[in-house]
Amino acid sequence: MLVMNEKQLLENAETPELRRARGILVEIVNKAIASADPSSAMHRRLKLERKCLKVGTHEFDLSEVEKIVVVGGGKASGKMAEALEEILGNRITKGVVNVLQETASKYHTKKINLVEAGHPLPTEAGVGGAKRMMNLVSGLGPKDLVICLLSGGGSALVPLPAEGISLDELQETTRLLLKCGADIHETNAVRKHLSGIAGGQLAKAAYPAKVVTLVISDVIGDRLDTIASGPAYPDSTSFSDALAVIEKYGLAEKVPKSVLERLKRGVKGRVPDTPKPGEKYFANVFHEILASNTQAVKAVADVGKSHGFNVSILTTAMQGEARDVGANFAALAKSVIKSSKPVPRPALLVSGGETTVTVKGKGPGGRCQELVLGAVAGLSGLQNVAMAAFGTDGIDGPTDAAGAIADGSTLKRAERLGLDPDAYLRENAPYPFFKELGDLLMTGPTGTNVMDVACVILV
Repeated sequence: MLVMNEKQLLENAETPELRRARGILVEIVNKAIASADPSSAMHRRLKLERKCLKVGTHEFDLSEVEKIVVVGGGKASGKMAEALEEILGNRITKGVVNVLQETASKYHTKKINLVEAGHPLPTEAGVGGAKRMMNLVSGLGPKDLVICLLSGGGSALVPLPAEGISLDELQETTRLLLKCGADIHETNAVRKHLSGIAGGQLAKAAYPAKVVTLVISDVIGDRLDTIASGPAYPDSTSFSDALAVIEKYGLAEKVPKSVLERLKRGVKGRVPDTPKPGEKYFANVFHEILASNTQAVKAVADVGKSHGFNVSILTTAMQGEARDVGANFAALAKSVIKSSKPVPRPALLVSGGETTVTVKGKGPGGRCQELVLGAVAGLSGLQNVAMAAFGTDGIDGPTDAAGAIADGSTLKRAERLGLDPDAYLRENAPYPFFKELGDLLMTGPTGTNVMDVACVILV
């Protein structure tokens, strides 16, 4: 059981039908997150048979390996590290993995040191962990093996500011990128060119050792160059791409001068670019995706089918402004009611992916909460209809909520309390809105991260 406030969420239902719908939504949250459990995924995809380590379709003869070094970071990396030690035990020489702050005590590792780092803004502790990782992999030989554990959040959790860039300047640039509405690919194009470890630079430092990267994907399309900013994957973006992102969102006058100067120097070839596809550093680098959003969406569909619902998986590439996506969900619910499309009632419509929020107000909130708030007006008055959106990491934006739930009576309940959803949308403040209603989804950090799930249910 992950949803900690299930009782309150069910008590907020105004009819028995809505109580049932909310109960199924809670089950959906729990099953979706469990489907992406990093420990289960590690044990499922990694097998040690005598001295042979099997990773998916790849095999490594450990009798020929002198050192096994473990590095990495992300919201799922603590569970990944713990599972890796269960599989390899004392065969691991040493390791450093950055995990979400205040979570290291949840995991038990002996060989791998867990460093608590910050997210979504990088911290000094994260920089220290990243430096230790680079020191660990530098100087390894062809008979050594690096196992890199990566998951969503790794870009912030494993920061290593490039020469001439301070941590404060990296934090400020990250803050601006998160607020401007840039998507993850654009954000990471910039971060990789302000980093000394991202964009294939870890693999370059580890060369000629073999590198096996194990990935819990939080990126649409499972792009390996984007997940955790691809520290062991060749970077297809350039300084020109990074500068174009800054200019596209009007940040040239807002980012620190040193950041803009580095990007401009890079465009002119005065700063070495990140390692590119085809370079020798990636000849012995292997990647294995252990879990992704697709699995979470399938788990949601399975829950719906088990309750006799007609299920429609709308997309696993959900993108766009969160509030607009929420409004579209409400419109789809009306379509089911009026024309039984895309499926007839009882129905469950589900999408997976990651929306964006262009922050103009003071907040607080997160993209999943804003998505649901964007649906409140459209859902109003619809009978026996409820929806939820949640981050599988349990952390929606800078809040302690995973997401939120709303139904056809939410607007009426809000008005009774004097809450205007439009006013809260203008301030990008879904968190206090749903907190007042008691409709936040509270799970705490889940130890995984495969993006977001949104669904609407019509009983």
